[in-house]
Amino acid sequence: MTTPVSTPDADGLLAEQLLRLTRRLHRIQKRHLEPVGITPAQSRLLRVVAHYDGPPRMADVADRLEVVPRAVTTLVDGLEASGRVRRVQDPTNRRVVRVELTESGLATLRQLRSARRAAAEDILAPLTADQREALGGLLSALVDGGPAPAC
Repeated sequence: MTTPVSTPDADGLLAEQLLRLTRRLHRIQKRHLEPVGITPAQSRLLRVVAHYDGPPRMADVADRLEVVPRAVTTLVDGLEASGRVRRVQDPTNRRVVRVELTESGLATLRQLRSARRAAAEDILAPLTADQREALGGLLSALVDGGPAPAC
């Protein structure tokens, strides 16, 4: 099996298509998040906090999101004002601040899952089941950095 050779023009076209798709994904995601009353960045923060077994340090959240700690502070401020998270002191080090989901935050995560599924359906609507399966394989290859499966 030979590997297809890409050309600069083809790679440029693919790059442009990926950028256009990314912009479309952001627009659709934003539209689906509006009724939840949350921004995409706040959504990411809630999902990150939910992946920890206990309330994570704000510095750990910043590392996981690959942002500066100040950005996390701003996001937590907004989520705390809406009652979705609360700051808690670390029991072993009073200087450390942790972020904890509230019941409202957990309910918001459930809403977000539904909104994300709806957004995915909007994006994938033009594709057949076979095309969706092929796209899933290609996306896995891109995310994982390995070769794409044969289509």
